[in-house]
Amino acid sequence: MKVFITGGAGFIGSHLADAYLAQGGHVSILDNLSTGSLVNIEHIKNRIQINKGDIRDQKLVETLIDQADLVLHMAAAVGVHTILKDPIQSMSTNFAGSEIVLNAASKYDKRIIIASTSEIYGKNESSSLSEDDDRIIGSPQKLRWSYADAKALEEAMAHALFLANNLRVTTIRFFNTVGPRQSGRYGMVIPRFIKAAINNQPLEVYGDGQQTRVFCHIYDTLKAILDLAASNLTIGEVFNVGGVEEISIYNLAEKIIKEFNTNSTIQMTTYNEAYAHGFEDMRKRVPNIDKISKFIKWVPQRNLNNIIADIAKNISRET
Repeated sequence: MKVFITGGAGFIGSHLADAYLAQGGHVSILDNLSTGSLVNIEHIKNRIQINKGDIRDQKLVETLIDQADLVLHMAAAVGVHTILKDPIQSMSTNFAGSEIVLNAASKYDKRIIIASTSEIYGKNESSSLSEDDDRIIGSPQKLRWSYADAKALEEAMAHALFLANNLRVTTIRFFNTVGPRQSGRYGMVIPRFIKAAINNQPLEVYGDGQQTRVFCHIYDTLKAILDLAASNLTIGEVFNVGGVEEISIYNLAEKIIKEFNTNSTIQMTTYNEAYAHGFEDMRKRVPNIDKISKFIKWVPQRNLNNIIADIAKNISRET
């Protein structure tokens, strides 16, 4: 199978390259290296086709998609810091780029998986967010929501192409996928906390720390992606992919300090201090995974302790 991965040098994309190579697939990737890294694919650089470029390059994207059997669209401007630092480029990448990828997949009749996000749900505080739940989004002047808006438009375009052109698309809403190769540079909380703990530095908790999240190990996420892509029953559908252990960010910091027996302390930082103008947070983000469990019998196998241990090994090698 010929597999094309946008964002293939990124966190999830590079793991997907590994997975399809292990299955004997031919893998090509496209990445502009804005948040991805060649370090993530160093171990397979001679086994894959690496294309440095942007998903807004229509000619390049169409050429690469035409050559593929399966398209995995993982490219995006990621991380709250990235979105707020450069919202114009982020919106352009996340919508205009995705429009090009989706239209190319439709034009050449390719099976495609697109990466969406739990950010879609915005400030909906349901304790079990389902795929058809309403979005509750803040003001357009709160630029933090521009990522969710761009991803919502991407999802809508994918669904419209499915209805109009029979695009063979499956949409995945990721809930805090974490694991080896994930960087804390863009605000990802677990690697950021672990790196601070390893170096006996304060763990910086934003707001009051009572906002809650669940985390899903990259290896569980990979299993979900591969199985969703392999099933025709998932075409035209949207699926949550996330973990099951809800924890507050403050308690997460406490857990990591205890786990590493570090001298680190918890430093409380206001949102105004942590982020640029235009930030709002959601108090709760917990997925309902009944739908994916029903379609492909998927449930996460690794708990938060496994996640922390695996990320720590990766960070230890970096420091």
